[in-house]
Amino acid sequence: MNILAFESSCDETSASVVCAKEEEIVVLSNIIASQISVHALYGGVVPEIASRAHVEAISSITYEALEKANLNISQIDLIAVTNSPGLIGALLVGVNFAKALAFANNIPLIAIDHIKGHIAANYIEHPELKPPFIAFVASGGHTSIIKVNNYTDIETIGRTRDDAIGEAFDKVGRIMGLPYPGGKEMDRLASIGNKDFAKFPSGAIHDDSLDFSFSGLKTHIVNYLHTAEQRGQEISKEDVAAAFTKTVCESVKIKLKQAIEIHGISKLVVAGGVSANSHLRNMLTELANQTNSELYMPSISLCGDNAAMIAAQAYHEYKTGEFATTSLNAYATKVTKKIKN
Repeated sequence: MNILAFESSCDETSASVVCAKEEEIVVLSNIIASQISVHALYGGVVPEIASRAHVEAISSITYEALEKANLNISQIDLIAVTNSPGLIGALLVGVNFAKALAFANNIPLIAIDHIKGHIAANYIEHPELKPPFIAFVASGGHTSIIKVNNYTDIETIGRTRDDAIGEAFDKVGRIMGLPYPGGKEMDRLASIGNKDFAKFPSGAIHDDSLDFSFSGLKTHIVNYLHTAEQRGQEISKEDVAAAFTKTVCESVKIKLKQAIEIHGISKLVVAGGVSANSHLRNMLTELANQTNSELYMPSISLCGDNAAMIAAQAYHEYKTGEFATTSLNAYATKVTKKIKN
C-alpha cells in the first residue's frame, strides 16, 4: 500500500510517501519545508505567517515527494493528513489540500492525530515494536505520558499543566539571548556547563498524578537571569543551560518511573521534537536500564514534525475502516475520541 501523507500542524510543511505492507513501513520520500529562518526574526512561531508559508510550500513539496518516490498520484492508495492538534490556520492548509487531492482523485482519506503520529515514528524504524507500551511525547507544544493500548487506542495518563518542555527550553533560551529555536543551542551548552552549579525547582508535580508543571521552573530561571542582569553580575550560559536541562530530565525521570511502576509496563517509547535532546535521551537510557525496560527512540530525523510519521499511523488507522469525508475539519485542541483523559 502506497500512502501519501501531509503534516502542517505548526511551522513545518511536510509531504511523505511510504510503502506499507504487513508490519513493515518503508519511507520512499519525506520532504520537509522548514520555516525556522522566517520565525527566527520574531523569536517564535507567528501563526499567520506559518499559515501563509504552508500555502506557498505544500503544492511543490507534494510534487517533490511523489517524484522522489518515483510514483504518480494514480499509484497512491491512501492519503492521510494531520487534522489536530496544532495551529488552526496551519492545520487548515494541510486538511483542505489533502481533501481536495483525495476527492479529486477518488483516493480514500484518513485524518490523523498529531500525537499519535509522533508515537508512530517509532514504528518506522522499530517494526518489532508492538503495543501495549508507555510513550513519552515531548515537543514545543506537547508534553504527555501516554499509555498505548493498541495501534489506534491511546490513553493520556500524564501531561503538563502549563508549559510544554520544548516551550520552556525555547523561552529560557530566548531570555539568555540564544538563537531561535533555543532548544538546540541549550542542548549544546548543557554539554559543557556545570549541571550542579545551582538547584532549580522540579517540574514534576508533587502528588500521585503523572503530571508536570514547567511554568514555575521557567519563571525561576527567568527571575534568576533578570536579577543577575540588574546586579551587573556575569552569568555562565553554559551552567544555566546545564542545570536547567538536568532539572528537566530529573523531573521527567520521576514521573516516567512512576508510570512504569503503576501500570506494570516495561516497554518505553519516546517521541516528539524534544526527544532529540541528547541529555534527555541519555537519561531515558539510564531509566530503561534501572527499570529493566525496553526503550525505543526514533532517529533524530524523525523526532521533529514530519509526514512520514503521519503515514505510519495512517496505515494502522486504515485497518479500522474509519475514513474521512468532505466534511473533515481541523481542530486546534481537539482530542480524538480514542484518547481518554
